[in-house]
Amino acid sequence: MTPTASTTDAPAPTPSNAAPAADHVVWIENLVKNYRSMSGKLLVRALDSVSFSINRGEVFGLLGPNGSGKTPTIKLLLGMLPPTSGRILELDKPPRDVAVKARIGYLPEETWLYRYLNADETLDFFGSLFNLPKSIRRERADELIERVGLAHARNRRLGEYSKGMARRLGLAQALINDPELVILDEPTSGLDPLGAREVKDLILRMKAEGKTVLLSSHLLADVQDVCDRIAILYRGALRRVGPVDELLADNQKVQ
Repeated sequence: MTPTASTTDAPAPTPSNAAPAADHVVWIENLVKNYRSMSGKLLVRALDSVSFSINRGEVFGLLGPNGSGKTPTIKLLLGMLPPTSGRILELDKPPRDVAVKARIGYLPEETWLYRYLNADETLDFFGSLFNLPKSIRRERADELIERVGLAHARNRRLGEYSKGMARRLGLAQALINDPELVILDEPTSGLDPLGAREVKDLILRMKAEGKTVLLSSHLLADVQDVCDRIAILYRGALRRVGPVDELLADNQKVQ
């Protein structure tokens, strides 16, 4: 049966007595996000009673086609939008808590960086936004530029970078504050197969270092290569959530 989008206000979700476990970095319960017109008319329900959690140290995939609700979910987690109803906790605090933002790294779908800066200047700028001391900024920049494979181009202006190079520097800026939670929105968007593989290797290295990663994508190949669990969104509703191997298993075929 083809799922249909809700066009009217749903009843308020019944609050549960559940609480996030100690190893939950992200906790989302009965999350609803409506967009309304200036007159108050409901235009679209972007998220409809979505619930899932992300465990510490795992790579969690948010999978779905365009328009499924992935971007509103990320904006809510970043505190850029208020929820219509429901609960969100990340690192045991609401997303709009300023203290939480210092512990999160974010790579947007489009890599918006200053084209007239080089790699060192870019990372120094983002590090200063977190009030990192200059010595720490320099140390982290050296480490991250090596990690993302841009040492040979660190003195070139970003306007001369290819999309793949800019994407890798975008990953570096997402890690400049040594975050506990890293949110990646379509991290392989527009990359060739080699560039996509390099980004996936960086994600696996983040996991090895104990970081928690939320990876949003509309490409199954992106999430199945690196994710421990995935949540599948469609038209604002959560359809399935679980380990990758279980969700991709085909029990109707014998070889």
